[in-house]
Amino acid sequence: MHAEMSRPTPEPEPMDRAPAAAPDADPAVPAPASGPSAADPAGDLPPPPRRGDGMVDPDDPAEPAWARAAARIARHALFRRAVLVLILGAGILVGVESYGEVVSRSPELFRAVDAAIVALFVVEILVRMAAYGRRPWRFFLDPWNVFDFVIVAVCLLPVDGRFAAVARLARVLRVLRLMSAIPQLQLIVNALFHAIPAISYVMLLVGLLFYVYAVIGTGLFGDNDPWHFGNLHVSLLTLFRVITLEDWTDVMYIQMVGSAAWDGYPGSTENSVARPILATVYFVSFVLIGTMIVLNFFVGVVLNSLDESQKKQASRLLEQTARDEHADELVRELAVLARRSEELQERIARLAERHGARTDRTAS
Repeated sequence: MHAEMSRPTPEPEPMDRAPAAAPDADPAVPAPASGPSAADPAGDLPPPPRRGDGMVDPDDPAEPAWARAAARIARHALFRRAVLVLILGAGILVGVESYGEVVSRSPELFRAVDAAIVALFVVEILVRMAAYGRRPWRFFLDPWNVFDFVIVAVCLLPVDGRFAAVARLARVLRVLRLMSAIPQLQLIVNALFHAIPAISYVMLLVGLLFYVYAVIGTGLFGDNDPWHFGNLHVSLLTLFRVITLEDWTDVMYIQMVGSAAWDGYPGSTENSVARPILATVYFVSFVLIGTMIVLNFFVGVVLNSLDESQKKQASRLLEQTARDEHADELVRELAVLARRSEELQERIARLAERHGARTDRTAS
């Protein structure tokens, strides 16, 4: 009895060595991968994320087949070129229709061509909306898509009746779709919109300049030349003519020599006064400040906004590319971790089953 109690009890085999020491281990269970680099590129990886344009991914099997086909068509370069050619054709058609004698020769042909262009525009919009899959409302999140949709929708209005004027205007506006079809034009238009706050301050500066010079001009030249400087609003109109450099020297010479000395001038008065020095300083300073300085602010503001828009666009493209690459890498890492988790769960289940069987044998 004492010998049986002193007999050493065999130690149980450690759990962490059980898979390697057990003779009945399943060789079909693969060893866990050492990292993401060990992933099988041909395995069942999730599809890559959607691109930044909001359309579905053509390679995503979770999306409907019609949406993937529409996205593949909408992203194709030939599709965009065909739309560009269609817009140019619509613009040429509107220009040709301005010649009544040409349209009168075959009016039915022009109507048929116009109807075909509108139908193709509708098909284009439907294809682009279908490219968003089960979320077609995302099509309207892009302002350029809304712009295209509104123009095409207005083109569907009847040409005759109370909508005739709107329909004719929409046919002309179809040419403006070039702005949405050409990315470079989109960049320029976006730059102009972004420059509106800065342009408003330049406009305020121009308004102050006009107002000050109009008041001064009315006081200096109102008696001599009421035709150009009779009151404030007439002086403002005259200054607008001067700043556009449209025969501004004639206005200056009238003030220099006096309105009565200007032969054939209908605005001459008996109070004609010649002010050569004041007129020279007034007009030359206004032209220099208004034309050479202030108006160049517009060019500087627009160019600065265009440069900022280009930098923002390049930054967005870089961020989108980096985000897509990071998302692809993250998806692959998650897929590898998921497979490793499944493998570990299978191994734990096998170990638990063997441990349970060993415990039953020991108990028996």
